[in-house]
Order: sequence, then structure tokens, then C-alpha cells
Amino acid sequence: MKNLSIGDLKIRIPIIQGGMGVGISLSGLASAVANEGGVGVISCAGLGLLYNNLSTNFREACILGLKEELKTAREKIKETQQKAKGIIGVNIMVAMSNFADMVKTSISEKVDIIFSGAGLPLNLPEFLEKGSKTKLVPIVSSARALGIICERWHSLYNYLPDAVVVEGPKAGGHLGYKENQIFDEHYSLEEILPQVVSETAIYEEKYHKKIPVIAAGGIYTGSDICKMMELGASGVQLGTRFVTTDECDASMEFKQQYLDAKEEDIEIIKSPVGMPGRAISGFFLSQVKEGIKQPKYCPFHCIKTCDISKSPYCIMLALYNAFKGNFKNGFAFAGANAYRSSRIMSVKNTISELMNEWKEKELSLKKK
Repeated sequence: MKNLSIGDLKIRIPIIQGGMGVGISLSGLASAVANEGGVGVISCAGLGLLYNNLSTNFREACILGLKEELKTAREKIKETQQKAKGIIGVNIMVAMSNFADMVKTSISEKVDIIFSGAGLPLNLPEFLEKGSKTKLVPIVSSARALGIICERWHSLYNYLPDAVVVEGPKAGGHLGYKENQIFDEHYSLEEILPQVVSETAIYEEKYHKKIPVIAAGGIYTGSDICKMMELGASGVQLGTRFVTTDECDASMEFKQQYLDAKEEDIEIIKSPVGMPGRAISGFFLSQVKEGIKQPKYCPFHCIKTCDISKSPYCIMLALYNAFKGNFKNGFAFAGANAYRSSRIMSVKNTISELMNEWKEKELSLKKK
């Protein structure tokens, strides 16, 4: 098995758990993945809702919540980790109105890696403190986007990404594609991954810095991992596969949505944030389509691109309700393969299964 290195971070298993909000990937899931040798990722989306007992100010509650989640994750890692450092990252959406707050807090708390997408994180390096070891990893959907980030970061900050996540259109949640691109094979992960690998090679050679490429979006099995590695990826990111684990921070009702979903239940929706998204259909989304849901005010001002006058619902509240298991007033984001979920199992067994499937696929390819 290949190891993954991001700067001076040595990742024993090249698997990154995707950040999933609101509340789906917190310290419970992240620490479990980190303890197995992968990278556990805490989603910063909606932390102010989860920790509103710490402050009535949403933005302040987000900061306090992030500190609490990182503290808890590190405590869980210290309890069980013996041979190698457990690596914890955070996922911070560029579209969040408190993006800067979350980045500054993550860096001051010495987070290992910041993953950032839902927009181009063009100013991310400006928040780095002197001597900071936090790695910066943008999430992109094209080689062009990566090129823009690399040029901007190098010219303004003399910095290049420590790695890059290229996310294909089969991902769950908000997608960095136009609706007509989502099912177009020319925008598939299999098509764009080699393009991003080639783009990184240009900057690696020019500036003598290794930039590992991490494939994401629709990766569900060890065979999928093997395929991405064959296409040039140095690692993979999985979100959907980790939802149906014991340690996932979501409610059992949320996980049951995945277990009950059929392929035809996975749909593309128009999100209030102005991007298409992939979710599991249900009562709430049916009500939205019928025009029944309509917010009267914006309680959080959490997303820069969300226009309350045009939004059929508050997406933060809808995702928070889903996290708690209230599907009359919420819905579950999910990747294209969510319908393949069949059982709840531990993170340890999930990763073991993925690795065994990967090995089997590699062996079968060698025999051909």
C-alpha cells in the first residue's frame, strides 16, 4: 500500500475522510479515522448551531465550537494512538461568511490540514502565522481552477498548495459544477483527475515542491481507490462511505436515510447558496418543490451567496434538522453511491474492508 505525504505529514493510509456538515463529521468520526491511520476531518459548517449553548452570537459560537471539537478529537486520539500521530483536518467552505474566523482559529489551534472549497480559496495563505505548520489544501473541480490558485498564491504569498483535492461530480453536498456538467462524461472524475495531475506536475517542476493530488467524489470501494491511484492520484477522499459507521456523528435516523435510499432517490437539487447539490429525496424536498417552504428571515447570515429573498428555505436549519433526525424539516446530503449503503459498521472495519478490496483489485490487475 502506498503512503501519503503532505509536506512533513506522513499519512499511513492514503484515505481522507471528507468533511460533512452540518454535524455529520465532527470529533467522533474524525478521531476514529485518524486513529486508523487516515486523515479525519471536522466540518466547520454550522458549528454555531451545534454550540449555541456557548454563545448566543452565531459567529462566536462557531469559534468556540471548533475549539471544543478539536480538543475532543485530540483527547480521543491520545487515548488510543500509539505508533503514529493521528492527523486531524478541518473543512472550511469559502462561501461561509465567517471563513476568515474559522481559518484563523484553525491555524491558531495548530490544525494539521485545512481543506477549503465551495469557491476558490484565493487568499487562504494570508492567514498563516509565522512558524505555522498547518497545511493548506484547496478543493477544486478542474485543472484550470488549480492553475488560478497556484498562480495567485505564488505571486501574492510565495506559497503553493501542500496538496490538492480534485472533487468529481458524483460527490455529495454542494457541487462545483453547472447542472449540465454533472452527468457529462467529459467532467467525470476519471476525466478531470489526470488533467489536474498534469497541472500539478507543471508547478512541481517549476517550483520544486511536491503537490499530492487527492481524488474525491463517488469513491466508495477499494476497487474505486485502486482505479484512482492508477490514474495518478496519491490519495483519496471518501465522505458517503463513512456516514454509515458507528462513529459518524450524525443521528441514527440520518444514517437510516442512507440505508433506505434507492438509486432513484438520489437527486440533484438547487441549493439556496447558489450551487447545485446532491441529496436524498424525501418529504422536505417534496414540500420545497411544491413551494410550501419559505423562510421569513435569515437567522445566521452564514453563507455569503445565500439570498434570503429568493431562498425557499434556510439550508443551515434544514441540514441541522437532518443531523438531529428531523426529516420533516430537513434533508440529507449524500454522494451518488449512498444507495449502496447496506449496514452500519465501525470505522476500523470500514477501512479494513476498503484496504482488502484495494489489495484484491491490485492483485487481479497484476495477473492480467
